[in-house]
Amino acid sequence: MRAFVVAVLGLAALAPQAAAAAGSGIAVYTTAQGAPRQMVRSEAPPLREGHPLTEAENSVFVEPGRRFQEFLGIGGAITDATAETFARLDASRQAEFLRAYYDVEQGIGYSLARTTIHSSDFSSGSYTYVEEGDAELATFSIEHDRRHRIPLIRRAIAAAGGTLPLMASPWSAPAFMKDSGNMLQGGSLLPQYRQAWAKYYTKFIAAYEAEGIPIWSISVQNEPMAKQTWESMLYTAEEERDFLRDHLGPAMHAAGYQDTKIVVWDHNRDMMVHRANVIFGDPEASKYAWGMGFHWYETWAGFEPMFDNVARVHEAWPDKVLLLTEATVEKFDRTQLQRWSNGERYGTSIIHDLNNGASAWIDWNMLLDENGGPNHVGNYCFAPLHADTRTGELVYTPSYWYIGHFSKFLRPGAHRVGVASSRSNLLATAFLNADGRLATVVMNPTGEAITYNFYVGTASTRITIPAHAIQTVVK
Repeated sequence: MRAFVVAVLGLAALAPQAAAAAGSGIAVYTTAQGAPRQMVRSEAPPLREGHPLTEAENSVFVEPGRRFQEFLGIGGAITDATAETFARLDASRQAEFLRAYYDVEQGIGYSLARTTIHSSDFSSGSYTYVEEGDAELATFSIEHDRRHRIPLIRRAIAAAGGTLPLMASPWSAPAFMKDSGNMLQGGSLLPQYRQAWAKYYTKFIAAYEAEGIPIWSISVQNEPMAKQTWESMLYTAEEERDFLRDHLGPAMHAAGYQDTKIVVWDHNRDMMVHRANVIFGDPEASKYAWGMGFHWYETWAGFEPMFDNVARVHEAWPDKVLLLTEATVEKFDRTQLQRWSNGERYGTSIIHDLNNGASAWIDWNMLLDENGGPNHVGNYCFAPLHADTRTGELVYTPSYWYIGHFSKFLRPGAHRVGVASSRSNLLATAFLNADGRLATVVMNPTGEAITYNFYVGTASTRITIPAHAIQTVVK
């Protein structure tokens, strides 16, 4: 594992700004399976006009003049599990973690974050911010979060340069507000507590603001169609629409949080079209909904990822922002921390989601321990970084590098531009940053190295990408 640790400490030489000073003006950053170092910088030959194009060749065509959605950023979730694991690191490893994720020069430049409204499965236990039965919310307190989560969020904001848009999502209302009387195993919100539950969000926002942590956005409910063994709560599309329209939206406005963005659905791609039609199709509900979040777990039963549904929603409701709000590789196995397909799953999903209209991508836990937790129901998962709490080491997994090829080089305020590959063996997306840098991510999931023509407009050069590799080409 040591080679991976050394590699991230050398990322200062890989800053995207370095590309502008390069002789050809084209820098290529490569991560490849089996390489001793990752995100290694090289220089491509200059673009030249008049390359004779043949159908047999692999080509990636970029058209910077074709502009699409604005890019908001990429980030990860600061869960209780992440914060508790972070607290067990020594000072030098804590600094390394923050640098690895948030420093654009020496790390991968995360620019968004997500957290939970009280507990989720990735907490050491279930808890809420009120005493059981307190419908008036008189006992509301975020004291639990002050131990680990709030200190880490503050440090993350500082490491990100003072600004880190933070999304907050609830996994369940308190048990007394639900028809099941249990935070776990699903259940639905009781009608008599809809207004109290809506007020709960505003009290959370106010409490975090008092800690110096502004909340950029909230989602109505994490995974509203999943009855889980952990904290979970169910809404039909109509129930989510009505709660947003009649309770949450008005409560947010009444509390002065009309500029805090509200995200609906926050579940898998499979049912997002139907949920969009029901909620966005109601003008009164839609006026409170800034956008729609989605997850990637519709692949759990062996189905292919349903990327087309992202495009369907984007086409039908172009004024609504789409963002992936959670993804993780489940069924943790500590012997598989360097399983390359985990990284390739991230690369594939990010490319397709962005190309289909998503404006942001937020991973799940940023840091977990050597057991894939802590998790109070045994739902252990992989993370881009793991801490071996027995040795104090940080372990960098392939997912970290694959995500980094996007988050480091595609910066908030960029716009997606036209891109296409001439062969299905290469995946690609491209963004024009606000400073004029063109960043194109190319992924080769095959077992063979591929040399491809890299076209920008009518000029081209030739680049080779190794087998099972990802590259970011910066011009």
